[in-house]
Parts: sequence; C-alpha cells; structure tokens
Amino acid sequence: MRILVTGGAGFIGSALIRLLVRDSDHEVLNFDKLTYAGVPESLAEIDQDPRYRFVKADICDAQAVDRAIAEFQPEVIAHLAAESHVDRSIDGPGDFIQTNVVGTFTMLDRALAYYRTLDPARAAAFRFHHISTDEVFGSLGDSGYFTETTPYDPRSPYSASKAASDHLVRSWGHTYGLPVLVTNCSNNYGPYHFPEKLIPLVILRAIAGDTLPVYGDGSNIRDWLFVEDHARALQMVFERGVPGETYNIGGNAERTNIEVVRTICATLDEVAPRADGASYADQIRFVADRPGHDQRYAIDATKIRDELGWSPQQNFEQGIAQTVRWYLDRRDWWEAILERRVATERRGLGTTKG
Repeated sequence: MRILVTGGAGFIGSALIRLLVRDSDHEVLNFDKLTYAGVPESLAEIDQDPRYRFVKADICDAQAVDRAIAEFQPEVIAHLAAESHVDRSIDGPGDFIQTNVVGTFTMLDRALAYYRTLDPARAAAFRFHHISTDEVFGSLGDSGYFTETTPYDPRSPYSASKAASDHLVRSWGHTYGLPVLVTNCSNNYGPYHFPEKLIPLVILRAIAGDTLPVYGDGSNIRDWLFVEDHARALQMVFERGVPGETYNIGGNAERTNIEVVRTICATLDEVAPRADGASYADQIRFVADRPGHDQRYAIDATKIRDELGWSPQQNFEQGIAQTVRWYLDRRDWWEAILERRVATERRGLGTTKG
C-alpha cells in the first residue's frame, strides 16, 4: 500500500516509518513541517530507500496537502502530526489549537475530497487513521482503566486540542462516510525521543551532572508504551482495523514518575557509573508541580488484543535499559539537537500566554 504519514519526522511517526520501510513492502510519504520537534536524522537509516519520500509542508496548508495526496495517491493517511508537549501547551496554547484542531480539519477536508474521487474498489480500501492520546480522557483515580467508551474529560490545552481533533475525525466518519480509524495511546518512550520529554530529559540531565527535576511529590502515574510496540499496533490498525472503530493502545506498565526516574538512575548506575561512585538518584530534586497535573492514566488494551492480536512485547525495565543504552551510544543524534534548540529547560508554569 501507499501510506501518507503526517508528522513522520517526529518521535512516533519516525518509528512507524522505520518499521514500514524496514519490515513491509509499503511505500511511505512523510509529510512534515519540521517544527522544533521534527528531526530528519531520525529517519537516516531508511531515507535513501526507494519506497520512502519526503515532503516538507504544513498540514494547515490545504494546497500543499492536496498536491501531496494527488501525486502520491495513498491508500492510507496516518495522521500523527501534532503539537504534543503538555508543558508547552500551558505556556502557549495557540500553536496547539492551530496544528491539532485546524490542521486536523484541513487533513480531513482534503482527504474527503480525494476519497470522493476514488473508484469503488479503491474507496473501499481507503483509511484515514488518526493517532491520538489517552490524555483526552482526563485523570483516573486509584483504580480503573481507560476504555474505548470512557467519556472525554481533557484537562490541559494539549489534551483539549487532541480531544477536539478526535471528535472532528469521528464526525467526518459519521457525517460524510469517510472511513476513519482512531487510536488513543498511553505515554510512549524509546530511542529517538525528543529531549524535552521526561525519560530522555532525565537521561541527558543525569549524565550531564544536572539536577533531575520531578514534579510535585512524583506520585503521578502513567502507563508506559515502548514506541516500537506502538508502531506495530498502528500498522495492525490501518491494515486490519474496522472503519469507524477506536482502539486503545497501552503498555501494561503503570509507574509513578518517581519510579520512572529511579529506574533510569539505577540503570545508569549499572552501565555508566558516576566517577565519584555516588548514585545518579542523588541528583533528584522535587520541584513545583505542573498546573492541573493529571494524577493517573492507565489503558485497557483488551479490544486491540482480542480483535487484532496485538500486545506489547517490551516490558518496562527492558525498555528503559534499551533506551538508556541508546542515548549513551547516540550522542551524534541528541547533541546536535541540544546545540541548536532549547529542549531541556523548565516549561509549563503557566507564566506565558498565546
């Protein structure tokens, strides 16, 4: 198949593209604006493959979207392009509304126009797959899990913008008959993760000898999903999922934030000990919490397991060990990012607007 991936230079998008080019016969078009979090070097291992193409363009640019779709003639549009950092959304929500809401509308509008030109056989095969987050569901208590029928209750500008885009996608399916798929995933981690997110941030600050900031008391819980497991799930969904359906994708790996940080520190203590013999955990500092910080997320992935046969292959401790070693080995990737972009400073205190 021909698969158009929006946001393919981002963390999850690049993992999906690497998987598709490496392990399938699909052709891939990467449609990416290359904002601060778009890293073309994440695709270096496959970017010379004849089944891979790249277009630098904005999902809010309807003419650029039209051109890419008309020239590539995709069977699948996998829509990952999004602003995704909660802290940045608190400081500057405008970009999140523009990209996540207006951009998704533009993709749906142009995808529908294209879909209506297809002959019956190609129309029956076409899919618009929207990749979203579990954060749209809000915060859980001490028990229970998010399912595909959990009511939406977004708490941050980021999650609100993703909730809006989810609703738009489903409405295009119900109103216009566009064959849509929606997936909501838990927190991803793994190689090529942009350094502003928790796990790579802690790894890089630890080896630099900096403090390791943990929000509040570190008790907030997330369900962690190895990014390559997520990419496999996405491929299963757009190849075999039922149009109109939603699939939750989780890692079965609930951890408090402080447990995550301590696991990283213990791994570093083993594979890259500090020169003074102390533990990296000595660098941990508790800092002011993020405004409106959701307490717990946890995914029930029963549906995708039972209907499509997917389950995560990587457990959390193995995944963290693999991720830590990758960052230690791939300074060429992350040092270039830190040199040209501010990725590790504190954000999300709600002190700016726009």
